[in-house]
Amino acid sequence: MATKCPGTAGCPPHVPAHHSIPFFTVQRPRTGCPERLWISLTETFQNHRLGDMVTKQALKGRETAALLRGIFKGSPCSQRSGVLRRLQVYKHCVPLVESGDLHLSKVSEIIGLLMLEARQLPGHALAELANLFVDVIKGGSLTNGKSLELFSTVLTALASSKENLAYGKGELNGEEFKKQLINTLCSSKWDPQCVIHLANMFRDIPLSGEELQFVVEKVLRMFSKLDLQEIPPLVYQLLLLSAKGSKKTVLEGIISFFNQLDKRQKEEQKVPQSVDLEVATMPLDQLRHVEGTVILHIVSVINLDQDLGEELIRHLKTEQQKDPGRALCPFSVALLLSVAVKHRLQEQIFDFLKTSITRSCKDLQFLQASKFLQDLFPQQYDITAVILEVVKNSAFGWDHVTQGLVDLGFSLMESYEPKKPFGGKAADNSYGLSKMPAQQACRLGASILLETFKVHEPIRSDILEQVLNRVLTKAASPVSHFIDLLSSIVVSAPLVLQTSSSKVTETFDNLSFLPIDTVQGLLRAVQPLLKVSMSVRDSLILVLQKAIFSRQLDARKAAVAGFLLLLRNFKVLGSLSSSQCSQAIGATQVQADVHACYNSAANEAFCLEILGSLRRCLSQQADVRLMLYEGFYDVLRRNSQLASSIMETLLSQIKQYYLPQPDLLPPLKLEGCIMAQGDQIFLQEPLAHLLCCIQHCLAWYKSTVRLCRGAEDDEEEEEEGVGFEQNFGDMLESVTRRMIKSELEDFELDKSADFSLSSGVGVKNNIYAIQVMGICEVLIEYNFNIGNFSKNRFEDVLGLFTCYNKLSEILKEKAGKNKSASSNKTARSFLSMGFVSTLLTALFRDNAQSHEESLAVLRSSTEFLRYAVSVALQKVQQLEETGQTDGPDGQNPEKMFQNLCKITQVLLWRYTSIPTVVEESGKKKGKSISLLCLEGLLRIFNTVQQLYSAKIPQFLQALDITDGDAEETDINVTEKAAFQIRQFQRSLVNQLSSAEDDFNAKETQSLITVLSTLSKLLDPASQQFLQFLTWTVKVCKENALEDISCCKGLLSLLFSVHVLYKSPVSLLRELAQDIHACLGDIDQDVEVEGRCHFAIVNAKTAAPTVCLLVLGQVDKVLEEVDWLIKKLTSLGSDTSEDSSQASNQTQALEKGVILQLGTLLTVYHELVQTALPAGSCVDTLLRSLSKTYAILTSLIKHYIQACRSSSNTIPGRLEKLVKLSGSHLTPQCYSFITYVQVRPKLTGRITGSLSVAEWCISFSTRAKVLRDTKPIPNLIFAIEQYEKFLIHLSKKSKVNLMQYMKLSTSRDFRINASVLDSALQEQNSLEAENEPHNDQSSTAEQTDENQEPKKKRQRKK
Repeated sequence: MATKCPGTAGCPPHVPAHHSIPFFTVQRPRTGCPERLWISLTETFQNHRLGDMVTKQALKGRETAALLRGIFKGSPCSQRSGVLRRLQVYKHCVPLVESGDLHLSKVSEIIGLLMLEARQLPGHALAELANLFVDVIKGGSLTNGKSLELFSTVLTALASSKENLAYGKGELNGEEFKKQLINTLCSSKWDPQCVIHLANMFRDIPLSGEELQFVVEKVLRMFSKLDLQEIPPLVYQLLLLSAKGSKKTVLEGIISFFNQLDKRQKEEQKVPQSVDLEVATMPLDQLRHVEGTVILHIVSVINLDQDLGEELIRHLKTEQQKDPGRALCPFSVALLLSVAVKHRLQEQIFDFLKTSITRSCKDLQFLQASKFLQDLFPQQYDITAVILEVVKNSAFGWDHVTQGLVDLGFSLMESYEPKKPFGGKAADNSYGLSKMPAQQACRLGASILLETFKVHEPIRSDILEQVLNRVLTKAASPVSHFIDLLSSIVVSAPLVLQTSSSKVTETFDNLSFLPIDTVQGLLRAVQPLLKVSMSVRDSLILVLQKAIFSRQLDARKAAVAGFLLLLRNFKVLGSLSSSQCSQAIGATQVQADVHACYNSAANEAFCLEILGSLRRCLSQQADVRLMLYEGFYDVLRRNSQLASSIMETLLSQIKQYYLPQPDLLPPLKLEGCIMAQGDQIFLQEPLAHLLCCIQHCLAWYKSTVRLCRGAEDDEEEEEEGVGFEQNFGDMLESVTRRMIKSELEDFELDKSADFSLSSGVGVKNNIYAIQVMGICEVLIEYNFNIGNFSKNRFEDVLGLFTCYNKLSEILKEKAGKNKSASSNKTARSFLSMGFVSTLLTALFRDNAQSHEESLAVLRSSTEFLRYAVSVALQKVQQLEETGQTDGPDGQNPEKMFQNLCKITQVLLWRYTSIPTVVEESGKKKGKSISLLCLEGLLRIFNTVQQLYSAKIPQFLQALDITDGDAEETDINVTEKAAFQIRQFQRSLVNQLSSAEDDFNAKETQSLITVLSTLSKLLDPASQQFLQFLTWTVKVCKENALEDISCCKGLLSLLFSVHVLYKSPVSLLRELAQDIHACLGDIDQDVEVEGRCHFAIVNAKTAAPTVCLLVLGQVDKVLEEVDWLIKKLTSLGSDTSEDSSQASNQTQALEKGVILQLGTLLTVYHELVQTALPAGSCVDTLLRSLSKTYAILTSLIKHYIQACRSSSNTIPGRLEKLVKLSGSHLTPQCYSFITYVQVRPKLTGRITGSLSVAEWCISFSTRAKVLRDTKPIPNLIFAIEQYEKFLIHLSKKSKVNLMQYMKLSTSRDFRINASVLDSALQEQNSLEAENEPHNDQSSTAEQTDENQEPKKKRQRKK
């Protein structure tokens, strides 16, 4: 057997026969040693021909691996020639693999073999091979990137090489050489086609943290050079690479890249012509699909690597502190919501998002309230718009985001739900408080759910089910926000909801157990669905029919509410349609009338059946009947064919209580309206409401149905209609005539009657009185409407009012004696809002000659005029608090707005035409009409801003009679508001300049509040706003107003207007100087300069009123400064690419903060030297000073941090601020503390009339107060903390800031002998003067002994 040739060690002993080389002429022998053949072959062929052999073999698809194995076996790494041959093969195979000429299987085979053999190469060969790869990558000749698998093996082998390798003029070990290669590679230009392959390659290479950072940053920089479709696979490779580290960099780069793309897309949409000027970047749908794919990739990697999800939340929390706009962009929010599906991270993500939302809302609110902050932050970030944009973007197939959106929406609605019950103030759930961050967050949650419902069909049933579940399960808490959302959902897609009708019908089964307000809201919300789904309607009817016989009162009320809703919305064919009655569904899906779905005859039978059920309710409790009487008018108005049935029902009901005998007084049986159960008396029949319902239905019938009846109407129906119309007319005429003749004794009511609510008789009398007053009001409205300005009718109206007024005065007198809160409430008026506006217009604005005589009857009664204005005031108050009023059209916002405009016109004219002073001279008792008008105007202005903010231009237009023809588009709100403001300014000036006897504090206060309300309509950038501010400053400077409430209102107005123009610090300084001059100095020997900027600061108002207002405004400025310092801190930690921009902003913020604090120090400089009276002023000032020093400390900490992060020196402005605090504040603070502590003793000494016992008791009390007073030690601690950090900053900045701080007062406990002697002598003299009181004196000494140690303990704190 032949021996082995050298260099064949480690080679396989036998090569199979089929591994032949077909183009050789020498055939392989069937027997013998194959190694000798391979050796002879490798020696025969030259090295440069090896490549040709490999290429030919590979192209022909033969076994290339066999050839390569043979070459490697014949090229041992122990020989230089072997290494060179191996290198030659490697250098040839890399381009061959990348050429694209080989099949992928062949490429994988070659690369696999080369990777196996690469680890045997010596270090210098690996280095040469690595340099080859670098050159290939630089040259951009990589096509499929398969050779990079070999590159990763080469770099890995190179890193483990112990050999010193030549690099430049020196030598490096393998690890350092690899680092230099990676650095060179990341610094060179990459072909965009090979970026994905390179990113994949780096996953297989062991990288240090620094090397990984190089690689990640290079890949991120390549994003912008790639086609958009290539981004998702690259992101995926990058995310897999982040398993090694640099997670934050990867996530930050991805989010930043897509944020920039979104911004660019928005800019292109804003300026469409830019597409013509430059190459368009990308289509919107393509961008959204790419973003969606990238989000899916990130979520899938987070599922495998939980640390990546934690890092995402950490990174966004950090960025949100620095720049919320960069941290929470549409892409990052969508990413968070997709990740939130993982339950482990959901709570963290939702907490972060909810905190960010409320913080954003608070910041926006903060910025909008201060011109100073708006100048520093011109761009305002609104996360609400960002989240709604995510909903909009999710329409592009982002199904993975939808569940997160739904969960976030419900989480927001539940976390920030309204706190007041449904039916409370309308402002709580609709308008006024929506400016509060919590309410804004709740509204955002509803908007998210509504928009998601519109965009994503698959999740609609889930949203609907969750909303309905919450309406049912949260019935005890407010659900108005969920009902509003349900209403919007139903309006958006009533036909689509038919598929989910089973969920709605399940909800109906629980109606009996829900509060009546919830039932009414729920039924109104689903009403459009009832029109398109017969099954839903039928199931509702079944539930209501069961509920009407329920034992529970709420269930019966729910049944009445449901039946009335059905009657209103299922018209019988032939009913009149009116624009104000038609229910707007808001979607084009329900175009056909209900008659297209249901047979008209069946519809009529259906409505009559419901009416039959409702008639049974007329024998139930008063609450149920009341709902019927209040609902019949709306049914009649929307379903006129039911008029005869409803009117007949009402006629039969009133006949039970009507006494037809023409001379019988009273005309109605009041005893039938009450019911007794044991000792308790209840109202059984709300007779006044019944009569009110009849009056309104009859008026509507006369004005509408009869006019619209045509000749085709049946004579029978006409006769029937005339019949009940005649009956009602005769009945109301008779009741009117007899009510005027009736005396209070006829109703068993007079001044001697018992009206207390503690006895049964008193309750009965109260019920009778309220019913009689209500009947009078109903008849007043009826007679005025049908009177057609007849003098006799108006005399009847006045006669009815006389009856009403007598009872009203008795009830007020009795309520005044009882002085109970419940009995003091004014009964709600039965007059409708529309009639009130008509009545006021007739009384005050009707100048028609033909009406003059009849109106003179009503105008002659001042009490009636006052009553009319009072009712208007009551109606406006009800509208402001509940969003609706009693009576016809009370729930119609458009009608209510029109009535408001009419009432405002009248009240405004009345107030400005007849001054209060003129009226006051002739009035006997009660508020003057002018003052009532002013109160009404104030309520109306508030109500319009809360409920009708979108209609403010039309409202102001309606008030301006001179410009009634202007188009709505031309209305300038600021000009119109300024015109109204000028009228009230004149009135206020007249009040302020009037004689002391004529001054009306109540009117002045109301005028100031009206001006404050109207000033909100002015544009802060307008000339009118500046004029108003100038006028307000002038009024405060020139009027020495001594009334406390008026002073408080005027200064509050000044501050609220001033902050929207510029910072109020200079104004505060002048006010502080005036307070100091007015109250004197803490040092009695110092005479304060007698300067006076504002006459409003005088002896009566300076303390506590003006002082507390100034300190309150100072605290608001301090809050702004504190907010700015927090922003400064976050900007200081920002190391982004926009560092220069951040630096400029930082300098602007620092300048603003220092200037504000510098001026505030001068304010405090005045106040701490002022002899303030003990109490709230001193405590508030001490707390405010503590807060100021805490903020100064925060500013110093910011500069300490700035000195650590950079070599910046502290600005000169800061040095001046520290100097000012050291010279103008800290010493004065210690003097003020001494003044506060010593002054009680001085006061006691001065008051020589006090006995020793009284003096000791008062001293004991003062000592206790001092012990309990925390502001002083808190202030001292704040000052010391400030000085402590000043020392730190001095060391860091090499600037001695402590040179400006004087040595603080020693506060150690020590006995001052001279002070002690003088005190003892004074006490002995007091004892001598008060000899008879020895016992008390000894008690006082004992008290002093007991108190003194406590004082010591207090001083040690």
